[in-house]
Amino acid sequence: MNKITPTRPSPISGYWYSNDPQILRAEINTFLSKVTLPDLGGNIIGLIAPHAGYRYSGQTAAYAFQSVRDRHFDLVVILSPFHSYHPVPVLTSAHEYYQTPFGKIPVDQELIQLLMSQKIPDSEMKIVQIAYDEEHSLEIELPFLQCALQGDFSILPIMVRSINPQQSELIAGQLYELIKDRNVLIVASTDLSHFYPQIVAERLDQEMLEQIRSFSTKNVYQTERNGKGYACGLGAVMISMALTQMQGANKIEILNYSTSGAETGDFSSVVGYGAGVFVQSGG
Repeated sequence: MNKITPTRPSPISGYWYSNDPQILRAEINTFLSKVTLPDLGGNIIGLIAPHAGYRYSGQTAAYAFQSVRDRHFDLVVILSPFHSYHPVPVLTSAHEYYQTPFGKIPVDQELIQLLMSQKIPDSEMKIVQIAYDEEHSLEIELPFLQCALQGDFSILPIMVRSINPQQSELIAGQLYELIKDRNVLIVASTDLSHFYPQIVAERLDQEMLEQIRSFSTKNVYQTERNGKGYACGLGAVMISMALTQMQGANKIEILNYSTSGAETGDFSSVVGYGAGVFVQSGG
């Protein structure tokens, strides 16, 4: 068996975003500079961000990352979908670092080993490690984090296939016990509907965003099951909703919505993008 390299090589740098660090930093800073946020009325516990190439969803993603600009976190838990087939519903990385044009980001392997060693209560579910994955939806958030946050941080990458609300809350409970005493940010990576005409996409996406705003894992799950709205990172969103509530978040604010049509000019078949924040508000 070949030894796994410590660093996960990027399969999307130079394609989904620039592999030139100066160009990439300028692009992300331009996205961030164009964002004006409302008063969010509390502490930001987590983010919801899209995961298309920066050309398509970078400006919408900037709304989420601007909300934590210049803040420092020791750990960022990133939850994303896993677009390839795998028999196990929840995956994490076997690598010690993720590589971006801005440098390496350490993976908290000690935390991963603790997570994998614990049985999820009342469940046969388990979390497994994979190497050399080509999952773009998790990696795409990293350069934004490197630009927006102050100081160094490690990541806990969690890639989710198909789960239900009960499973999402069980996984969130396991995560919470491991991170509750740490300075941590949660990031949920998801796009919305795919390849509908603009007018249909807007209806589907606004329904999904409204149900996300309800802060109910059951609501967002049923919305997709009933075909009233879609989120390709549904499992990641549900775990993030449950986890941030455990951390004290009590509202979700949607900050921006767009579709790929704004960039391509093709409104006959678009992908929807939304950005939001999990907020712990006082009072």
